[in-house]
Amino acid sequence: MKEHRRTTVELATDEFLRHLRERNASAHTIKAYAGDLDVFAAYMGSRDWKAIDHIAIRGFLSHLYDRKLSKTSVARALAAVRSLYRWLAQEGIVEQNPAKLVSTPRLPKKLPRVPTIEEVNSVLDGKMPEVASFPERDRLILELLYGCGIRNSELVGINLEDIRISNEAILIRGKGKKERYVPFGGSVSAALAVYLPWRQKLLATLKKTNSALLVNQRGGRLTTRSVGRIVKRIAVAKGLSPDVHPHTLRHAFGTHMLEEGADLRAIQELLGHERLATTQRYTQLSVKHMMEVYDQTHPRAK
Repeated sequence: MKEHRRTTVELATDEFLRHLRERNASAHTIKAYAGDLDVFAAYMGSRDWKAIDHIAIRGFLSHLYDRKLSKTSVARALAAVRSLYRWLAQEGIVEQNPAKLVSTPRLPKKLPRVPTIEEVNSVLDGKMPEVASFPERDRLILELLYGCGIRNSELVGINLEDIRISNEAILIRGKGKKERYVPFGGSVSAALAVYLPWRQKLLATLKKTNSALLVNQRGGRLTTRSVGRIVKRIAVAKGLSPDVHPHTLRHAFGTHMLEEGADLRAIQELLGHERLATTQRYTQLSVKHMMEVYDQTHPRAK
């Protein structure tokens, strides 16, 4: 039986995947790239790099569509090919990246499912469920995410000195090291008043000091991953969808503010959006919500 000779693309793919492993890329990324680049190598066959131009790569995408792959899968395959070419350029194997000339398939914009005001209140009101390992801190996490509309990364970055209790405002460090003050209301104030003595007691017991507002049971700064787990666990225990994560509460903040009559520019400032267009997504969410309410309640819509 004739032995299969590895093609130029197959050999390069092997080296590229080895490079990713050495850089400790996630197993999920490596597996996805390996699958997509195997198909790419099979389609290109014995062609060398000079014979693979942007037209050949477009042909590869057409081949994927013929195989009934979704736009998302085709976009992921193109991203894998672009990454392969970036590495080839770094290694001096190719001079140009023809995959850059191929446009990414337009993906449908999916609006996130935003919990209603009643659903969020059901999570925040009443006792924290038994799954909350540090109920005083966990309540504050939820109150800050929803009450201030901050990002998960901004939340874990808050230091004790950033809290201006008398002014009811928090200094937030956003994207690109941009700082902004975000106001907070009575619910956050109440959660802070309960949590801060517990935090002090914990750190004193552990004989530790920490500038972070939110600490874990070992006295270290809480991570974004831990916050994600805490939010999901409590939301599910309170009857919400397992899809809920910290950013869901940020979306809920923007959507509910708009529904209650807040000005779009004010919401932009509070959320720390650089462009108003980003904030305008919340108008889409609100219109969607209005249409649902209309369809469910208007006598002539039934």
